[in-house]
Amino acid sequence: MSAEIETRLAELGITLPLAAAPAANYVPYVISGSMLYISGQLPMEGGKVAVTGHVGKDVDIATAQRAAELCAINILAQAKAALSDDLGRIRRLVKINGFVASVPDFVEQHLVINGASNLLANVLGEAGKHARAAVGMAALPFNAAVEIDAVIEIA
Repeated sequence: MSAEIETRLAELGITLPLAAAPAANYVPYVISGSMLYISGQLPMEGGKVAVTGHVGKDVDIATAQRAAELCAINILAQAKAALSDDLGRIRRLVKINGFVASVPDFVEQHLVINGASNLLANVLGEAGKHARAAVGMAALPFNAAVEIDAVIEIA
């Protein structure tokens, strides 16, 4: 499965970055039994937050979806680090929680988080179909437009 995942990433033109270090007093992931918990990932690209501001004011839906894709790429990077470079150990992406910095009258958070859901399903196949939440937030760390965490069942 690891080769299949790497092939899908290559077909999508995605190179996973090195997993980002935590920005505060927490760890980037925890493995407990057969579960991998990935801390919230921001839309980091090239070592900085790539999409900042509030959706519905500073950021349009398409750009916010790209931010969610970047969060998903960073989730996969953390999973790769946690699993000693073996993404084939992923049995199932159980759930993602998507947080969207948005203005009070913006109600399309689910469309924003589709950016991550679609990417993860495309990369992981059937194992990438997941439960999720998509919620609006007043603000996120470093003025990020999106933050996403994940729960993954592993072998």
